[in-house]
Amino acid sequence: MAQTQAATINAPNQSSIDAAVDWKRVAYLVHLSRGLDALEETKLVPEKKVLYQFSARGHDMAQILLGEQLDHARDAICGYYRSRPILLSLGVDLVEALGSSMARAGGYSDGRDIGAVFNFPNLNGASALPMCGGVGAQYTPMAGWAQALQYFKNTLNDPSYDRAIGVVLGGEASVATNGFWSALTIATTLKLPMLFYVEDNGYGISVPSTFQTPGADIAANLSQFKNLKVLSGDGTDPAEASALISEAVNHVRSWTGPSLLRLTVPRLQGHSFQDTQTYKSDALVKKEWARDPLPKLKDHLVPGHLSEREWTEISARADQAVEETREKAEAIPVADPGAVTRYVFSETEPQIMGGLRGKGARPKSDLEPKPAGARINMVTALRRTLDHELSVNPRMALFGEDVGPKGGVHAVTLGLQEKRGDTRVFDTSLSEEGIIGRAVGMALAGLLPVPEIQFRKYADPAVEQINDCGTMRWRTNNRFAAPMVVRMPVGFFKCGDPWHSQTNEVQFVHSPGWKVAAPSNAEDAVGLLRTALRGDDPVMFFEHRAMLDDPWARRPYPGDDYVLPFGQAKFTLAGDEITIVTWGAMVKRCEEAAKKSGRSADVIDLRTLMPWDKKAVLSSVKKTSRCLIVHEDLRSAGFGAEIAAVVADEAFMDLDAPIARLTMPDIPSPHNPVLLNAVVPDVETICKSIEDLCAF
Repeated sequence: MAQTQAATINAPNQSSIDAAVDWKRVAYLVHLSRGLDALEETKLVPEKKVLYQFSARGHDMAQILLGEQLDHARDAICGYYRSRPILLSLGVDLVEALGSSMARAGGYSDGRDIGAVFNFPNLNGASALPMCGGVGAQYTPMAGWAQALQYFKNTLNDPSYDRAIGVVLGGEASVATNGFWSALTIATTLKLPMLFYVEDNGYGISVPSTFQTPGADIAANLSQFKNLKVLSGDGTDPAEASALISEAVNHVRSWTGPSLLRLTVPRLQGHSFQDTQTYKSDALVKKEWARDPLPKLKDHLVPGHLSEREWTEISARADQAVEETREKAEAIPVADPGAVTRYVFSETEPQIMGGLRGKGARPKSDLEPKPAGARINMVTALRRTLDHELSVNPRMALFGEDVGPKGGVHAVTLGLQEKRGDTRVFDTSLSEEGIIGRAVGMALAGLLPVPEIQFRKYADPAVEQINDCGTMRWRTNNRFAAPMVVRMPVGFFKCGDPWHSQTNEVQFVHSPGWKVAAPSNAEDAVGLLRTALRGDDPVMFFEHRAMLDDPWARRPYPGDDYVLPFGQAKFTLAGDEITIVTWGAMVKRCEEAAKKSGRSADVIDLRTLMPWDKKAVLSSVKKTSRCLIVHEDLRSAGFGAEIAAVVADEAFMDLDAPIARLTMPDIPSPHNPVLLNAVVPDVETICKSIEDLCAF
């Protein structure tokens, strides 16, 4: 057994642990899990009623022992595709579990996701956060959940969160992922109440553990990791497994820091049903079956805890439950295809878990700006809005790299940590996966996370978490959602470069479930940011670097209650000869170009790209019969192509000239200002495009 020098807990002796375990329930649930696996493998998969199947045989007993320890109403787990046994121990409905595997209506996802990707919003006990299809994606959201537990108890002074924990399950292959290491850094530096439960079956699909970590033992490798209690042992031995689980859980419940528990278990079937395990020798397969925890569980219980007859009756009762469950699950219809497009975004009915809706009264909102005072730049407007929302929403937390004492690399958060405290405005480790992943877990726990990504390019390591967050509401059929506002500076400033200056808005527009804002000025930035902060969906909020202190973008502060609904474009100029559609830093240039050209132009600032105001664009094109789209992003597959396609589809007969696009060429942003100015649309090139189109 490997263990760090972290503070130790006086673990109860084995006899008291044994007495605390409901062994009859454990035996029943193990038989139940085995019965469901067997039913799927022998009947439902061959009949193509289950299309993805992952056996938990060999992993089951230890998972159930762990689930038996999760008795706090604020506990939560985040598992992976082989975690159904612990879900059964938390009390998920059997019909829901099997029906979800069969992709029938209701259940985890209403048939939208594979049944092994589960969720369980348990309002009466420990919940299962929505798992993801990617290996290792479960770790950082659980770190966020654990951090939220601390926030509720220590910052919001809610004692009901005391001793609650977060548990993340993963196989040994997952310890090689960015998510694992990012979460480990977060949990240990913050001493979070988080248990890393690693089920080491020796193989990641066909790849042995030696490919995942040196020596194939993550516990040994982490034995000296600071602020981490490391335990390791045999997950097939009931006495050893229950003792180690009890010790790990008790340590995490003490809130002195996280624990990593590695249990070795056999994977008695292939990675999935289709996997024949030809990469394993017959001798190895035989050796694994010799470690089957089910016979060991029987030896542990019979005759000490149960009689032979009781064991047989438990097995028979589980078999009967599985058959009754099969009949009920097969009777469930397929979900209505007409409803499959629902819940990409929030609707009238709130999600069961996640977000702030239903947590209390919200501040009033005003759709009309009430400008007061001098014109301020966008930096000041954003800072003032964030500060006000922090003052009226105690569940809001602002974080990222360098947002604390430094105030952010663009000074937007300057002074906010000093004013609001370092539990509400705080710096993070240098891991974008960790920033967004923890935000997911915090949002699921009922906080409003406002993470900052310093530059657009730096979001790339977090793309998996971004995509998983956006699809959460849809793939759980409105059971879970993780509303957050991701602030992200984009675009050129005095110069460019491939790392700090790209916009690439279209990537997030193409990520289902994300709203996207791209304000061009201080007033719109205030209204859109406040709408995002008071909404119920994840929002990508772009802050264009060139406009943060641009004199044109300065506006009077529109008031502490001003909100600007998404999907409402603004006509910054009105005319009847040409429609110019743009957003962000290009709005200023398009205005100047339209005036310089002498043409009567509608200049439309979209302000948001998801949703975008099709009605405004189409009504303008109907009037002017010409359409020019200007944006800073690349031309190929840029968002301008989507606008052009919609105009061609829905306003073709109104056009007197081809739809034109003026964009960056398909290259990264160049660094030298001369090169940058040669490729970014400027007033001269926009003016020429206006003249060419009007002369057509």
